[in-house]
Amino acid sequence: MLSKRLHDAGFRGWHFHSGAVGSIGLCIGLWIRAKTVDQDERGNAERRALFVGLWPPMFWLIGDTIERWEQRRRLPWRR
Repeated sequence: MLSKRLHDAGFRGWHFHSGAVGSIGLCIGLWIRAKTVDQDERGNAERRALFVGLWPPMFWLIGDTIERWEQRRRLPWRR
């Protein structure tokens, strides 16, 4: 049901796939930045990078679910 609501709101699978790739880039950027901060703030910066690193699988799976819903909707014998 969530995939139908997201699709009706205008989201497509590629939106979430792009978000997954973008969050990988953000995670790498945050990880590199964590290596440049002083020792007192490094732990917090590394945890932030790891937290963002958990997002890509979620976004990718939501995108796959929306694409499957779109394909199921296009089949003429399923209407």
